[in-house]
Amino acid sequence: MKHYSVLLKESMEALEIKEDGIYVDATLGYAGHSSNILEKIPHGFLYAFDADKDAINYSAEKLSRIRNNFKIFHCNFIKLKESLAKENINKVDGIIFDLGVSSPQIDESVRGFSFMKDAPLDMRMDQNQNFSAFNVVNEYSKEELTELFYAYGEEKKSKLIATAIIQARENKKITSTKDLVSIIEKGVGAKYFYKNHPERQIFQAIRIEVNNELNIIETVLPDAISLLKKGGRICVITFHSLEDRIVKRVFKKYSEVNEMVKGLPEIPIEYKPIIKLVNKKPIVATDKELNENSRSKSAKLRVIERVLE
Repeated sequence: MKHYSVLLKESMEALEIKEDGIYVDATLGYAGHSSNILEKIPHGFLYAFDADKDAINYSAEKLSRIRNNFKIFHCNFIKLKESLAKENINKVDGIIFDLGVSSPQIDESVRGFSFMKDAPLDMRMDQNQNFSAFNVVNEYSKEELTELFYAYGEEKKSKLIATAIIQARENKKITSTKDLVSIIEKGVGAKYFYKNHPERQIFQAIRIEVNNELNIIETVLPDAISLLKKGGRICVITFHSLEDRIVKRVFKKYSEVNEMVKGLPEIPIEYKPIIKLVNKKPIVATDKELNENSRSKSAKLRVIERVLE
């Protein structure tokens, strides 16, 4: 199983892993980050989350070969806080989020994540959920599709593409990634299509919608911050501007003095920031990593540290 963990060295260093610490990999995937954490915590414990059963099965075996002080939750990281509470874990030393789709998910054509391979319209991270890309493409109205492609794909030809989808599905259901790519090309014309490749943005938008990705990130980050011990750290790796803006906004909110009391000579402790930004600017991949893995190109790592109990 080939999987390249993006910004692995940088994120492991940023976590400042303690050998007896409690750590959370909120996005287990194929255990690239988790296996590195587990190797560094002989007296600690690792909790990991993933909605993808294939990833869990592979990673459980991989981690077991290192040691057994870990537990994997088969659920989305939106359930981070409640799942840890059931284990009587209320504070942790570090949490990592790698928000990208893993290479095996993209490469496994039947999952429908890639616009370069013909597959059923799927794109579900959690294969137990019923709602898929098929539902989005075949059931959303023209207005809903236009808004979705513009908001989550930032695609300027969103309306043309939505119109083409509506027209195409009047004849028959759109069932495959190949059909959808062909419809997108017809909607915008070959010249625009081959110059701008809007299918990238459209597939991104549909994937985000199917998995409710942006709302989940916005919800879980405050929970993650509340779980940190003083001195504990969170690393978040994002892969597109929509994710990065949310992470940046949430971290900014919790790392600044509350607006209501700004300017006071003495700031009451309940209004002081509870985290600090470890890096003001996001960390990006080195030239070496970019040469080894082109998918690292858009990756950004943001790190915060808890400064108040």
